[in-house]
Amino acid sequence: MGSLINKRILMGVTGGIAAYKSADLVRRLRDAGAEVRVVMTRSATEFITPLTLQAVSGHPVHQRLLDTDAEAGMGHIELARWADAVLVAPASANFLARLAQGRADDLLSALCLATGAPVAVAPAMNQQMWNNTATQSNMALLKKNAIRIFGPAEGSQACGEIGPGRMLEPLELVTLASALFATGELDGQTVLVTAGPTWEAIDPVRGLTNRSSGKMGYAVAEAAAEAGARVILVSGPTSLPDPERVRTLRVESAQQMHDTVHKHAAEADIFIGVAAVADYRPTRTADRKIKKIDAGMTLELERTPDILASVAALRPAPFTVGFAAETEDLEQHARAKLENKKLDLVAANRVGTDTGFASDDNSLLLVDGDGVTELPIQPKTKLARELIHHIATRYRAKNAPRVHVFRRP
Repeated sequence: MGSLINKRILMGVTGGIAAYKSADLVRRLRDAGAEVRVVMTRSATEFITPLTLQAVSGHPVHQRLLDTDAEAGMGHIELARWADAVLVAPASANFLARLAQGRADDLLSALCLATGAPVAVAPAMNQQMWNNTATQSNMALLKKNAIRIFGPAEGSQACGEIGPGRMLEPLELVTLASALFATGELDGQTVLVTAGPTWEAIDPVRGLTNRSSGKMGYAVAEAAAEAGARVILVSGPTSLPDPERVRTLRVESAQQMHDTVHKHAAEADIFIGVAAVADYRPTRTADRKIKKIDAGMTLELERTPDILASVAALRPAPFTVGFAAETEDLEQHARAKLENKKLDLVAANRVGTDTGFASDDNSLLLVDGDGVTELPIQPKTKLARELIHHIATRYRAKNAPRVHVFRRP
């Protein structure tokens, strides 16, 4: 069974006897680490109750498109944006036909049109319905529209017939859902990521640090792993668990982070400096706790090593991406950082009350030699996947083989 840690799965349930498996599927998705919200069609409630799916998902079940309370906040759009993936299981022949036509006359079909996340369907129906020309035409159209098709399986059916049309088992669907996030864009590449704050000790109990939680850097490391990369994460002090499929190396100070990064920089194809590294550290660290005195205390500070600039200066250098947390003039400061440190890309974010440090959401302004790309505010996990896609595209463009054109004299 694959991992879905930190993934948001919007699960649709349509009318069919296979809906009895939906409760187990929700539980299996949650066991794999996903947060699950459920949307049911009206006919689905004839086979399984919303209360059952609410109990196993831990969230209210959504049923109506024109719900006055929910739509006051554009509820169906919010759900569509919330999802990392949409999985409809079971997907009846009727729902597949409506999805192929682009209908949006109920909540589930509207969500499938409104979301930018991948949509997958697990067909479940009588074998004659599955083999019908109309159904197969609809399936061909769905595939053309990039809808993922999970199944169906063959075997005995509730109607007593035998053939294709059975919904895949929950564990199989969890594995396939996990594969939705494996893009393969960075297969064979090594990605080195820094994350979190650094801690510059003043004495054994005090130090200089910042508000970085490490959430963005950890999300970037996970997204790179999903894209097929071998990932090394160099993390400052955080309370976050080590990401799966990622080699995590823990450090404290900027100097330790610098030394650890350079120990592994030669093996990296891409370096992404997400960490909020301290710019200054005390020139001296006391061996014992400094006692409070009425006269106050003066700290003498010195610059810490510039990790980003030093990695970009390597020969050969990895594709180097820097982060810039700013309170104003986002593009101007990002462009200056890009040019001064000779980076390939800068991802700038505005630090505010709803984004940036400690928040679960963020937005990014991506600045490079070709221009500016804006990634709107969204959960950091989704934002990280968009960033990795952008980095992978730029990395391939930079490292594409050059074609030499020879002209006749």
